Amino acid sequence: MKFLKLSSGGRITIPLELRKKYNLKSGARVCFIEEKDGIKILPLVTAEEIKANIGFLGTKGKLLKALMEEKKRGRGY
Repeated sequence: MKFLKLSSGGRITIPLELRKKYNLKSGARVCFIEEKDGIKILPLVTAEEIKANIGFLGTKGKLLKALMEEKKRGRGY
C-alpha cells in the first residue's frame, strides 16, 4: 500500500513501480470510478492498443461475423 500526499491543486504522483506495471506514460488517460469504499483509478485503453491487437485470435474475422449474426437475430447485445 502506498500513501501519497495531495498537492494544493489536487494532484498526486502515481508511484514509478505502478506506472511501469500498468505501462502508464506521460499523457496516458485514466478513469476515476467512485465506489462505496473509495476511488478506483483505471487506465484507459488507447486506439493504438486496440489496433495492435486486431486479429490476435487468428479467426480471420469469423468470430466477429458470428457475433454480428447473433446480434441480428436478437440474441446478442
